[in-house]
Amino acid sequence: METTHDDTRQWDELLDKLEGLLGKRPGDLNGVLFLIGVQELGKGHQFFTKEQKQDLMHIAICKVLSYSGYYELEGLDAEGWPHWKLVQKLPFVDLLSQEKLLKQHVVEYFEREGI
Repeated sequence: METTHDDTRQWDELLDKLEGLLGKRPGDLNGVLFLIGVQELGKGHQFFTKEQKQDLMHIAICKVLSYSGYYELEGLDAEGWPHWKLVQKLPFVDLLSQEKLLKQHVVEYFEREGI
């Protein structure tokens, strides 16, 4: 999977928008995934443990990859955390391909959310 100039431009534009909204530019894909996880949890800004931060990033990955049918929402647990199930095998060949696919879906997430 080759990264195109357009993919890079869209990613940089998204980071610029987020910097304008947050006053701070997210450092990398993981930072953006964390923001999506917090948004999807819907409980606002709060302190999260290291394990909860990992869970939030997992929520974000599942959410954005659900656009291509890889995950589907099973429901919420008693604390209101979303749970996803894998419904289609992920096509990741290597880390660069994985990062490219995630970035494309993250850009799509913010477009769908109107951000």
